[in-house]
Amino acid sequence: MCGIVGYIGKRPAFPILLSGLKRLEYRGYDSFGFFVLDKDKDFLLKKTGKISDFEKHLEDDFLNKVNGTIGLGHTRWATTGVVTEANTHPHFDCQKNIFLVHNGIIENYKELKEQLINEGHQFTSETDTEVLAHLIEKYFQGNLEEAVRQALKKVRGTYGIAVISKKDPQKIVAAKLGSPLILGINNDEFLVASDSSAIVSYTRQVINLDDNEIAVLSPNNFFILKEKPIEKIDWDAEEAQKQGFSHFMLKEIFEEPEAIEKSIVGRTVLEQGLAKLGGLEQVLEQLKKVEKIIIVGCGTASYAAKVGEYMLEEYAKLPAKTEIASEFRYKNSILDDKTAVLAISQSGETADTLEAVKEAKRKDCLTLGLVNTVGSSISRETDAGVYCRVGPEIAVASSKAFISQLSILVLITVGLGRQREMSLVVGKKILEELQKLPDLSKKIFSQADYIKELAGKYSQYRNFYFLGRKYNSSIASEGALKLKEIAWKIHAEGLPAGELKHGQIALTDKDFPTVVICPSDSVYDKMKNAIEEIKARQGKILAVATEGNEEIKNLVDDVIYIPKTLEMLTPILSVIPLHLFAAYLGLELGLDIDKPRNLAKSVTVE
Repeated sequence: MCGIVGYIGKRPAFPILLSGLKRLEYRGYDSFGFFVLDKDKDFLLKKTGKISDFEKHLEDDFLNKVNGTIGLGHTRWATTGVVTEANTHPHFDCQKNIFLVHNGIIENYKELKEQLINEGHQFTSETDTEVLAHLIEKYFQGNLEEAVRQALKKVRGTYGIAVISKKDPQKIVAAKLGSPLILGINNDEFLVASDSSAIVSYTRQVINLDDNEIAVLSPNNFFILKEKPIEKIDWDAEEAQKQGFSHFMLKEIFEEPEAIEKSIVGRTVLEQGLAKLGGLEQVLEQLKKVEKIIIVGCGTASYAAKVGEYMLEEYAKLPAKTEIASEFRYKNSILDDKTAVLAISQSGETADTLEAVKEAKRKDCLTLGLVNTVGSSISRETDAGVYCRVGPEIAVASSKAFISQLSILVLITVGLGRQREMSLVVGKKILEELQKLPDLSKKIFSQADYIKELAGKYSQYRNFYFLGRKYNSSIASEGALKLKEIAWKIHAEGLPAGELKHGQIALTDKDFPTVVICPSDSVYDKMKNAIEEIKARQGKILAVATEGNEEIKNLVDDVIYIPKTLEMLTPILSVIPLHLFAAYLGLELGLDIDKPRNLAKSVTVE
């Protein structure tokens, strides 16, 4: 939930660190800091608030005053310790020799801190991270990487760290366990970062550190404990710009048709009714033997998982179950070598989901990943998987990645279904309709101004229900989550529509509107029953319905139409207006829809 960037080379480090941290803003942060090592005068800066506000007040010659070519930068999202400059990274030891930035959580920091205080160490913050700086100080005898290695033996928890020592000055030492960390390679300069977006402007050659690896970067070279292949980032810096939109959130929602296309292009064999997913080809024979699939994810990813559960059971005839990843390993689930566990995560770094994968591997399950970020921890931990291929998602709340996850779940369903009982005709029909979705989804955006007007109309309310059934029951939850995330002054709940009468309808009145997802599908008549129940209690209703349904206009207060498609594909279309509605409503309330309160993009701690 924090961002790391480090640089060592021949250029001034500070502008590179500043640029990198600005690209990490989407991960969420409440404070930021820098340390630059300079033979004349070291530079340490720690601030609360936004980097953009800091930049506005920079003196013109400020950058010229910071000349060091080795440095660290960090954005923090408070976990241990409140938001203060003292708790902001980088942290340092008693002698101000060791400077360190850290992502993750040190679970045994209290006992370590007590021990270090008894040994005479003096702490200046409330954080768990500062323990690391003092531990390294304790073991430092002139060689930084050896001190780091000794210190990490005492630590229980997760970390991605980058460390500099004034007494061993020509190096950055980086180490990883459970928190993402990559090295950037660019001729005679090297970078370290928690996310490729921080360094993509400087190099596209990266090495992903594995757990328990330590890397040492010097001005001329680097080494790690074992040789790692150099990979290539598959997107460029231009993709991480707003490109004329006021917010990344809006840009990424408007990219949803493109996200569908990128997710499916080259992955269908229409004449054979087959899905061609290269990342799964190595485990096709194992997949034939799978008798049950469990899909794990958190937040938005868990709602995609639930839609996938319906798809797999109805069309692939494969028993499927969605599990919240944060609870998965605390259950005594019945797992064996005929169970596949599919982990869904935008970042590929979600700590709870990663731990679920590790638990599944302990039980001999086949593990699969569905992630957006190439080289991420989940992509490397799983046996096989599929990438979303939709480029960087900068806004904290996920939108185009969710659309991509749904699209790929369709492909996985067809792939597994054709291994089993799905006929050529059915497989071909699903793929034909899936290929139409990029163009169909674009039609929804022709209503963008109308949806914006609706957001203004409904912005007076502070509570919402979102209702759906079958494939769209989870889309109701996703719509409610988006409203809570990016229009956070509003409370919303997503419900399967049949649950409304089992208690929740007690809250319904003229000041508690409901968004009803009711395409013309197998459960449309059931949705009409829910609508009647709400209207009988004077509740306002905004409906998402299928084009051509004129009846719905007489049943609800407002309607947003989506094109007609197969029932299993309606979630991909029905969620788009909900994303737009939430974004416009957030803007109507004057909120920063890119960086919602209290949230972070990549949740890399449990």
